[in-house]
Amino acid sequence: MIFRCKFGLLLLALWVPGALVAQSDDLLARIWAGAQQSQAKLTTVCGTMTETRTSKLIAKPMVLHGRFCSEGTDRFMLEYAEPNPVRIRVNGNYLNVIGNGKTEVLDIGGDIRHAQSSFGNKNSLEELEKDFDVTAQESGQAYELKLIPRSTSYRRRLNYLVVKLNKHDFLPRSLEVDGKSGVNSVFTFEITSTNAKLPESTFEVTKTK
Repeated sequence: MIFRCKFGLLLLALWVPGALVAQSDDLLARIWAGAQQSQAKLTTVCGTMTETRTSKLIAKPMVLHGRFCSEGTDRFMLEYAEPNPVRIRVNGNYLNVIGNGKTEVLDIGGDIRHAQSSFGNKNSLEELEKDFDVTAQESGQAYELKLIPRSTSYRRRLNYLVVKLNKHDFLPRSLEVDGKSGVNSVFTFEITSTNAKLPESTFEVTKTK
């Protein structure tokens, strides 16, 4: 759960080899520029989410439902609904996972700064390509970006990521996370509001263990 939440930061920033490399690079640059222009217009994003989780250790796919909100690159809220309610909050350096009457507190300042470096500045595409091999393609009404980790820190936890963005507004449609643990999760999103004023309690976290 914590691993997937950290990669949820990709949504807050937030990919054909061989003879098509130049075409893919050009497409990636256009997608990246469009996504950054879209983000510049957004203060907050909220919506609903469905996660479909598969693994060799479970007999059939597990389907989980929830809602999320994000603000900037370091404030994020995700709530899973019944029957397994879990609340996740990211605010600044701190991540809380709240469930079963317990609150787990983690200092993830390093992860936040890494995500901001990769996704939040004018050289962010170059920074991202230090950590991932990134390819891009068009898929119907979406752009599809695939990231295969290069750096050791990501490679030991992750096989790949696949992000799909709407063509018209560059907002996320889905995120696939394939982990070294053998768990594959596909998150699909429906955006319900943008630029809404959110109460401070939305991202309230506990900062001490």
